[in-house]
Amino acid sequence: MTAWSSSPTRFREDVNAEDDLRRGGYADTWVAELLQNAADAALAADLPGRVRAVVVDGELRVANTGAPLDGAGVAALAALRASAKRDTAGATGRFGVGFAAVLAVCTAPRLVTAAGGVAFSAARTAVEVAALGGEAAAELARDARVPVLRLAWPAPEEEPPPPGFATEVRLRPVPGIDPHDLLDELARTAGDLLLALPGLESVTAGPVTVARTDLGDGRVRVGDTGYLLVTGDAGVRWALRLRGDRPAPYGPDDGEVLHAPTRSAEQLSLPARLIAPFPLDPDRRRIRADDPAVDVLVDAAAAAYADLVRRVDPADRAGLVPEPGFPRSPLDGRLRDALLATLTHTPWLPAAASPTGTAPAAAAEDAEDGTEDDAGLLAPNRAEWLDVPADGLPELLAACDPAFSRLVASGFVPPTALGVDRVGAAALAERLTGVEAAPGWWRELYAALAPAVDTVPGLAAELGALPVPLVDGRLVPGPASVLLPDGDAPAAVTALPELRIAHPDAVHPLLRRLGAADADRDTLLDAPALHAAVERSVDDAEAGLDTTAAARAVLALLDTPAAAPDPRFGSLALTDDDGRPARADELVLPDAAVRDLLDPDAPVGVLGPEWADVSRDALVAAGVLDRFTVVPFDPDVLHDAEHYPDDGDTPPAVRDLDLVADDRWPAALALLAADRDTRAALLTGYTAWWLSRHVRLDGRLPSTWRLRSATGLAGLYDEVAALPGVDDAVLAAVGVRDRVVVDGPDEVVELLDRLADPARTVSGEVAAAAYAALAAAVADGRVDLDDVDPPDRVRTATGQVAPTDRAVVLDAPWVLPALDAVPAVPGGPDPAALAELLDAPLASDRVAGTARGTGTLGPWTADPEVAAVLAALGEPAPPGRLHRHEELVVDLDDGGTVTVPAWPGRGDDWHAADPLRALVAALALRRRVRMLG
Repeated sequence: MTAWSSSPTRFREDVNAEDDLRRGGYADTWVAELLQNAADAALAADLPGRVRAVVVDGELRVANTGAPLDGAGVAALAALRASAKRDTAGATGRFGVGFAAVLAVCTAPRLVTAAGGVAFSAARTAVEVAALGGEAAAELARDARVPVLRLAWPAPEEEPPPPGFATEVRLRPVPGIDPHDLLDELARTAGDLLLALPGLESVTAGPVTVARTDLGDGRVRVGDTGYLLVTGDAGVRWALRLRGDRPAPYGPDDGEVLHAPTRSAEQLSLPARLIAPFPLDPDRRRIRADDPAVDVLVDAAAAAYADLVRRVDPADRAGLVPEPGFPRSPLDGRLRDALLATLTHTPWLPAAASPTGTAPAAAAEDAEDGTEDDAGLLAPNRAEWLDVPADGLPELLAACDPAFSRLVASGFVPPTALGVDRVGAAALAERLTGVEAAPGWWRELYAALAPAVDTVPGLAAELGALPVPLVDGRLVPGPASVLLPDGDAPAAVTALPELRIAHPDAVHPLLRRLGAADADRDTLLDAPALHAAVERSVDDAEAGLDTTAAARAVLALLDTPAAAPDPRFGSLALTDDDGRPARADELVLPDAAVRDLLDPDAPVGVLGPEWADVSRDALVAAGVLDRFTVVPFDPDVLHDAEHYPDDGDTPPAVRDLDLVADDRWPAALALLAADRDTRAALLTGYTAWWLSRHVRLDGRLPSTWRLRSATGLAGLYDEVAALPGVDDAVLAAVGVRDRVVVDGPDEVVELLDRLADPARTVSGEVAAAAYAALAAAVADGRVDLDDVDPPDRVRTATGQVAPTDRAVVLDAPWVLPALDAVPAVPGGPDPAALAELLDAPLASDRVAGTARGTGTLGPWTADPEVAAVLAALGEPAPPGRLHRHEELVVDLDDGGTVTVPAWPGRGDDWHAADPLRALVAALALRRRVRMLG
C-alpha cells in the first residue's frame, strides 16, 4: 500500500502485470494451474496426490492432498512475480505467478488450510486503494482495474478443507459463469493433466473420478485410456496412447502440443505425446528457441523416442514413425528431423534372420555396443525391405544365404521416410542367381511367392528371371526357358544339355504360372533347344560323337500314327546304307514309293538298315522320303520358290519335286494325283506353277500339249497321250492346254507361229477363236505391239495359210463375196485390233461400193422369216429399213460390179436379196458396236 501511495505508476504496473498474466500466457489455464499446484504439494509432502472438486453454495471448491499452503506460499501469491517452490525437486509451479489464471473465472479467490485461510478480493482491494487517496485513488478512478493478488486478507471464519485434504481453493465465479460448467471443464481436462503430472493419482470432479493407475512395465491407465510411458534423459518423457495392448498413435492433425509438463501452445504432429521441461517464455505458451537447453532436450527426446519404438511389438513399430508432411511448428520440425535421424541409425527394425541363431552381419554391426537388446534388430540405414507380399519369404531367404541377412522380417513395411533400401521382385530374382540351395528349398521359395503372383498385377513379369534348379545341377534364370519333367519323356532327350529340365524336387505350380512348360511330347518337339541340338547333330556325328541315342529319342517323340513330316527335324542325323551320317530329309526309305522316280543324280541316299526297327511314321515325320509330302510354303525349303510370285496367301506345297527324273514324270504325276493332300496342292499355287515349268511329257513342256477334250485347240496343239492315273484336272493344273491363253508377247508369238504353220491343219473355226483371243490381248493391254513382230503368214477363214501382205482382216461379213481371191482372216469381235497386230488392212477398207437401185422398201418385220428370227432371238429389229431386191448388184468404187446377198445402204438402211443374210450382218454389226462401246 505504501508503494502504491508513493508511486501511482507502481500501482498501474501491478495492475497491468497481473492482467497480462490473466489474459495472456495463463488465460484459460486455471485448471492446469490448480492441478499443477496440487501435484507440487503432493511431491513436497511425498504423498499420493489427490484432488477433489465440488460445487458448494454456488462456488467451486478444489481441495488437494500434500503439503498445505504456508506463509511462504501466501507471500509468493501476493508477490505476483515469485514462486515458493523453487527448491522442490520435480515441482512445476506452486502458488506462484500461474495462480493468476483463476482470476479469469473468479475475482475473490480464497485458499483454506487446517491452520487458517487467506482471501483475495478485487472489491476489497479497490476499497483500500480508494481510501489511500492521492494519485493511486485518482488512477483507480480513471481505470477500475486493480491487482487482485497483491493484497491478502486473513480468512479465519472459513471452514477447514475436507478431511484428508491439506488445502482447498474456493472460487466464486464472476457473473455469467456457472460453477458447474467449471466443474465439467475440470473433469474433461483431468486425464491429460494426470498424465503430465506424475505427482497426482486421481482427480474427482463432482461425481466423476479420473484416476491414474500404474500397470507396470511402463504402462499406465488414466481414466479409460492406457499409455506406454518411456522416460529419457533431462526429464524427457514420451506417452504413447494405447488401445488395449496395441498402440493408438496420434495423427498429425489430432491437435497434439508440447506438454512442459502442462499443455503449451507449441503444436506437434508426432505419434506420441512429448512431456518435457522445455524452457518457456514467461507466458508459458512458447519455448525459448534460443535457449541452449532446447537442443539438449530435442536430442534427449529423440533418443527416448527410439527406446519407445523398441518397446512396442515389431508389428506396430512402423506406425510410430512420423508421417511425412509440413511441421506444425518450428519445434515440431526440429523434433521430426531428430527423431527420423535417430530412428534411421538405431536398430529397431525386426530382422528376418532368427535372433536365436547366428546373428546376421547387419545386426551384428548395428549391435557393436554388445547389448543383447539389439539381437535380431536392424538399423534402417543398414536394412533392406523385400517389396514382395510373401509371408515368411524374408525368413526363408535369410536362413539360406548371408546375402539376405539385412532383410526386414515378414509383415513389416518400413515407412518411406526411413530410406530403407527396397528389394523388388526383379532385384530379388537377380540376387537369387547366386544362391546355393537344395532343390527342395527352391520349391519352398516358389510356394512362398505363389500367392503374391496370383494377386499382385505385374509381379509375374518382374519374376521373369527367377532361377530354377535343373536336373543336371545347373541353376538357370527364367522359368519360361525351363521344362518341367514328364515321366513319359525319353531319358535321352531330357538329358540333352540344351533342354533345361527342372529338378523334380523343385517343381511347383508357380513355375507354370511364370511360363515353364511340361516336358510332354508336343512341348519337347517345340523346344528351341531341341531344334538346336538336331540342327548340329550331323556336325556332331561327323566329328565322331555318338548321336544315335539322341536320334532315336527324337524319333520316339515323332512316332505318332500318320505323323506328317516336320521340317524342323529334317536335319536330324541318321545314317545311309553305307553307314555315313546324313540328314533325315536327304534320305529315302528303301521301299519308298518315290525311290524309283528319283533322278540318279539326286542328292538323296538310302536309309541304312540299322533304322529298320524304327516306326515308318517316325522316320517320315523326321523328313525321310517315302511319298511326296506337303509342307507350308517356305522359299528356304522349296525349289525355285524365290521366283514364285507369292501374294502372301500361298497354300501348302509339295516338296522334293526337283528330285524327279525327267522321264519319270508320268508316274510321278500319277503318284501325286493318287494322294488327297498332294493332289490338292498340285492343283493350285506354287506346286502347279513349278510343275508347269519343270514337268516333261514325252520330252516336252506341258504347255506344248492340249487336252483331248480341248477340241477348240485342234491343229494348234498336239493332243497329249493318255497317262494312267492322271486325269484332265491334273494335266490342266500342270500346264497342258485346255483353251487358248494369251498373257504375254511370248504366247502371242507362239500362237501366231502355230497359226502360220502350213504343216498344221487348223480349221477356220479354230483359227477364228485363236485370232479373237489375240485381238482381245491387244485391246486390253496385255500385249504391247512394240514387243511383237507381224507374222509373214496368216490362217484364213477357210483354214488355209496365206501371205500376210495379200490378206485382209474380215471385219464385215457382207464383203466376203466381193473379195474374190483375196485371203480373209476372220476378224472376230475386234477386227481393228487384230488388223493392227497382223499389220493387215480391214476388208471394209479394201472393198467399198453402192447398191444399184432402191428395191422394194419396207420395215424389217415385213418379211415373215425376219420377224420369226427376231422373235426367236428376243432381239428388237435393227434400225433403219430393208430394201428387198430380186438380185442385188453393187457398183464397186474401183469400177467393177459384184452380186451379193446383202449390202449396207445409206444411214441404217440395208439392201438384201436374202433378207436373213442382211439380218445376220446387221445384228453382228450392232453386237460389235456394243462390245467396242
